Parts: sequence; structure tokens; C-alpha cells
Amino acid sequence: MTELPAPLAVHLEEFAEHLELQGGRSANTVRAYTTDIRSLLEHLESMHPGARIADLTLDVLRAWLAAQVTAGAARTTLARRTSTARTFTAWLVRTSRLDHDPAARLVAPRAHRVLPAVLRTDQARELMEAAESGAAEQDPVAIRDRLIVELLYATGIRVGELCGLDIDDVDADRRVLRVLGKGNKERVVPYGVPAAAAIEEWLLRGRPALVRPTSGPALLVGKRGGRIDQRQVRTVVHDAVTAVPGAPDLAPHGLRHSAATHLLEGGADLRVVQEVLGHASLATTQLYTHVSVARLRAAHEQAHPRA
Repeated sequence: MTELPAPLAVHLEEFAEHLELQGGRSANTVRAYTTDIRSLLEHLESMHPGARIADLTLDVLRAWLAAQVTAGAARTTLARRTSTARTFTAWLVRTSRLDHDPAARLVAPRAHRVLPAVLRTDQARELMEAAESGAAEQDPVAIRDRLIVELLYATGIRVGELCGLDIDDVDADRRVLRVLGKGNKERVVPYGVPAAAAIEEWLLRGRPALVRPTSGPALLVGKRGGRIDQRQVRTVVHDAVTAVPGAPDLAPHGLRHSAATHLLEGGADLRVVQEVLGHASLATTQLYTHVSVARLRAAHEQAHPRA
């Protein structure tokens, strides 16, 4: 990674501090924003050696995005980086570091909304049964892995939210989780009887075998006792899904997609699903209605004689 000149580095550091302290962004979001802005400032320096922040113009922004296109960046990536750049330049103007906003006229291609891959309900059932079967061996890691797939599917929470859960976030009596989502917004998410059984088994037989004095209150821990990280969870989900014949290769977010789709197919109200998933906008949740319609259409075309 190229080291930024001090005049540019100070703006990046203070922008990251602003996101953390005033923007209420999660650590992952702050990391993503600062990575994008570092890339922008490195591009600025390459165009204008010895540049200062006042040299950040619309032409520089466009050249930066063009370089992303040349490098093969996806439309979704370009859309995200454009949004990040707008956030950064607006902050520069608010803090009197720039006189005008160079990103005000910056346009990026709209991201294609791709329907996410989801499990069928029978595949989800097979996945949970396979995870439960593995946990029956009483291996603490297998017990934990069962809980991971159960909770992701039962609640539809994000992988970062799962990793951030503490023991006290579990309300076993009411069968709900207290989840800290994007923007440090807290919500309560229910879970069912199978997930409750998985939690109980983990707390009784799994976690005590892995926990260390340094584990703290983390609900889910790794083999060495530290709080489990997202990379480990992705591996667990990938390995679990490969055991289900015909199932798409899903990341943890795929179980979130599956949970939302199955809730809507089961008759849940769209706004209830929005609350469960922690979406700020109902439009985001509506994507899952498109998934359900697409699945219905595919089934109709396959089964109906006059499709």
C-alpha cells in the first residue's frame, strides 16, 4: 500500500475519525470507506505529485473511476465508490477544507440489481438437519457450527451482527436476540425452537470446552477461545452448504437472503421482514418479493402444461 503524503493523510485520518465518532458507522463500514478514499487520494497524488486536497477536482474523480473501469471493477463497486467519494467531498466542504463540492456532478453507472441465490425450503431443512447431525457427535466445534447456520437462517442477521453477539444479547425466555446493526442501531430479532435448542447445547457443552480467560462475553468463539470472526463463519457456511445436494454455494448473506425469502413466501408482512432484517429502507426489503416472484414463475414454467 502506498504511503500518502502527510497533507493528504491527515484528511483521511480525520475523515475516518468523523465516521467512527459522529457518523455512527460500523468498523467494517469505516474500513471500507477509508480504503476507497485512500485509493482516491493515491490517484490524486499520482496525477499531481505533491497535491493538496484543493487539487481534488471533478476531473480527478472521473479519472479515478475510469481507472476502476479499466481495472475491471463491477458496476456495484463503481456505484459504492462514487457514493463514498460524495460522502468524503461533502465532509470536506462542511469542514471548510474545500470551497465547493467537486462530486456534486459526479455520475456513476447504476448498479444492476441481481436477484440473490437462495435455498429452497427443502434444501434449508436438509442443511439444518445435516448441521444437527454433526453436532450429535458432541464435538464443541460441530456444536458451534450448528448454531452458526441455525442462527443465520433463523434470524436473518448479518454475519457481522452474528460475530458481535455477546451472551447477554440472548434472551432465552422470550427467544429473541438483541442485535446491534448498521449505524449502531439496535433491534430485537426472534428465533425459533430449533435455534433455541442449538443455543442451549452450545452454552452447556460447546462454549465451555473452547472458552478461555480472554474470551470475554462473546457468544461465539473460535478454537483458540477468541471471538469468532467473519472469515471463520464464511468457511463454516460454505462447508455446510456443500453437504446439501444441488444447493447453490452460499456465503452467510445467502442464508439471510433465504430467511427473508422464506418469510415472505410464508405470508409474513413486508414491514415485519424489514424490521427483522434491520433495513433502513423498505425498498431494500422489496428485493425479496422479486426473488419470490422469480421462483414462482420458474416453478410455473416448469410444471404448467401451457406455461
